[in-house]
Amino acid sequence: MWLVNFTCLTVVWTWCHCLHAGMLFPRESPTREIKELNGLWTFRADFSQNRNAGFEKAWFKRPLSETGPVIDMPVPSSFNDVPQDAQMRDFIGWVWYEREVWVPMRWLQDQSTRIVLRVGSAHYYSVVWVNGVLVTEHEGGHLPFEAEVGAVIRKDAGIPCRITIAVNNTLSLNTLPPGTIQYMTDHSKYPPGYFVQNINFDFFNYAGIHRSVLLYTTPEAYIDDITVQTTFLDSTGIVNYSVAVVGSDRPTVKVALVGKDGRCVATANGTTGILKVAEVNLWWPYLMHDNPGYLYSMEVRLTAESGDKDSYALPVGVRTVNVTESKFLINSKPFYFHGVNKHEDSDIRGKGFDWPLIVKDFNLLKWMGANSFRTSHYPYAEEILDVADRLGIVVIDECPGVGIKDIRSFDPISLDHHLVVMEELVRRDKNHPSVVMWSVANEPAAEMPPAGPYFKQLISHTKSLDSRPVTFITDSNYSRDQGAPYVDVICVNSYFSWYHDPGHLEVISIQLHSQFDDWYRKYQKPIIQSEYGADAVPGLHSDPPTMFTEEYQKTVLQNYHKVFDQKRKEFVVGELIWNFADFMTAQGITRVVGNKKGMFTRQRQPKTGAFLLRERYWRIANETGVLLHFTCKHSALFLCVYNRLVS
Repeated sequence: MWLVNFTCLTVVWTWCHCLHAGMLFPRESPTREIKELNGLWTFRADFSQNRNAGFEKAWFKRPLSETGPVIDMPVPSSFNDVPQDAQMRDFIGWVWYEREVWVPMRWLQDQSTRIVLRVGSAHYYSVVWVNGVLVTEHEGGHLPFEAEVGAVIRKDAGIPCRITIAVNNTLSLNTLPPGTIQYMTDHSKYPPGYFVQNINFDFFNYAGIHRSVLLYTTPEAYIDDITVQTTFLDSTGIVNYSVAVVGSDRPTVKVALVGKDGRCVATANGTTGILKVAEVNLWWPYLMHDNPGYLYSMEVRLTAESGDKDSYALPVGVRTVNVTESKFLINSKPFYFHGVNKHEDSDIRGKGFDWPLIVKDFNLLKWMGANSFRTSHYPYAEEILDVADRLGIVVIDECPGVGIKDIRSFDPISLDHHLVVMEELVRRDKNHPSVVMWSVANEPAAEMPPAGPYFKQLISHTKSLDSRPVTFITDSNYSRDQGAPYVDVICVNSYFSWYHDPGHLEVISIQLHSQFDDWYRKYQKPIIQSEYGADAVPGLHSDPPTMFTEEYQKTVLQNYHKVFDQKRKEFVVGELIWNFADFMTAQGITRVVGNKKGMFTRQRQPKTGAFLLRERYWRIANETGVLLHFTCKHSALFLCVYNRLVS
């Protein structure tokens, strides 16, 4: 087994410690500074047969360029599509990143200034050194991790700070997502030591440092975490808050809630309390109100007995989420998800964070009239949720529990890791008003006997962390699904006339009706069609429609929509197309340069289906009655804009 035994890396950390408490998104304030470390890093892949040479030869103890050949690698980005070396595209094992940076002298001279190193996400297992000293390890991609590094940097204050990050993208039965390493031992067909990474998910296993790396500061006594829970009574908004403070036994905490106009609307004192807002502006979803995505700024100020001061401003949306037997309610009003599934995926960058792409995608969502998306199949960047908060785009927040198909992935080791991942996800995203539901997995083998107790514990634990509804995405038969009894909303994926009865459009209606009726009859819970669709190669046409043409994709959607329109009058509360845009997958005979089920190409150009969805989503927004509280003037304006958009 060539994989590194991670336990051997654990040492006594003299200078630093991993942070396991709060995970507030770094924001500048009068007491906090940020230094981004994005840009070109030195990079080296470990091509040794056991992929362990970097540890055996301690590459972290000296500049990476002294260990052997290195190349430039942009951060953030996936490493797979950047080099011209074909070996890197499907590389499995350890890759090494390094960056030297000067730390501001004022940070170093003030001994009471905490200096924290934060990695937004790296796929999959990460080990971090500063000036050759181990500072933290983290298991799992898609979520941030941090370490306090002030002491080790101050030890060598006169030289640049050298940051080394080793990242291993190997997936095992106990990782999320899971996978297996298969060695090919027939030496008449494969060279010695040849192996492949097997996965059970349909997107490319991009790897590397996918989000920003930065240093930020806080005072010695600081605001470590903030938790808000909101509700309202008549026109009064209620914000219950809790502030966690580190470094002070008797902190003085003052909290003010400030509106968009800069006016303070409520104040409170103490680490816990209630803010009451008269004539509250509720957070409403896009197309559900004429003022969607309203955010207050909750300004928290700490004064410690030592004299340290800290401040942090948290965006807060006041809204409620509830579920009945047949409705999904936001602010006590029925909400219907008409949205998309997405991927963090683009040319060259892979899963690397990219502001232009993010802004373009939100512009396309608004153009379509989409009010929601699901973070299939892993947590997206925090900045994406910030934008969703501001625009009023509703989010189903999903953990990386995709591809759980092997019975061995339901063992206690996997469950323990899954519980930790959900804790990290909830801790990171709990204050986002756009997040209305947690998804703990996608299409697991939920019919297996161990799935029942596994998901019972996982969902119960998630509910203990946060009050939002919890689901997982199923493609199992309704009568054999072991996890469905524990979810709040049934989310079903189905691909009638594609994976099932391919080419037979005439069966969609009867099979979709049966699907909905069977699930609702058994569980009496609202249902979301969480995935549906068909591949369409852009520019490929056929009449009558045949598979892989734009006409076939459009006709599949139209057949689904006829059933949706009947069932949303009963208990169906949402439809999420698969997928927003084409995305890359592993090479295989069923995929021609990726999955082509997108409404847009990978370069964000529309197919025929995008115009169909645009017309449908704007019509639903106008028909569902959620705009009826507009004044006559607003309603007339909306209809005018709508008619222009779809004409």
